[in-house]
Amino acid sequence: MNYGILDVEKRVSIAGWISTIRDLGGVVFLDIRDQYGITQAVISGNDELVEFASHIPLESTVTLTGTVRKRDEETYNPNIKTGEVEVFIETIDILGKRTKNLPFEINANKDVREDLRLQYRYLDLRNENLRNNLILRSKVIQFLRGEMIKQGFLEVQTPILTSSSPEGARDYLVPSRVHAR
Repeated sequence: MNYGILDVEKRVSIAGWISTIRDLGGVVFLDIRDQYGITQAVISGNDELVEFASHIPLESTVTLTGTVRKRDEETYNPNIKTGEVEVFIETIDILGKRTKNLPFEINANKDVREDLRLQYRYLDLRNENLRNNLILRSKVIQFLRGEMIKQGFLEVQTPILTSSSPEGARDYLVPSRVHAR
């Protein structure tokens, strides 16, 4: 969620992937990435929670609960939408822990072979550029659908005949010319 200055002092929950961890000895900063972007979260004062958070593998999925607070002027980050605030973490839970090394770095896919990106599409979709493209595509389709409905068009979906392979691994379209009439 994109939290801002109007959310200061609100208790919030965020779920997303850990993008970066910065351990400054007693204070740990986590950048949590979700569909809305990146939100900085901070833990301090609770040694057990600080130790726990500093050892969570990057790209693990977490949910955290905390209070939104305004950042100091010198720590304001204009590069992210939530750069004026941070979430002071009270609880953090791991939803899905990354158990092995990733085949590529999520936000560095410029140097990654396309076949590798396609093989690990579920990871590639976490990339900010791809996410922004998906959001733009969704908004364009919603706009077009709304305009068509305003003009009285009716949306009808035609079923597609498919068949699965015996081992269940592949689906393919069944062309009507394959079957005798």
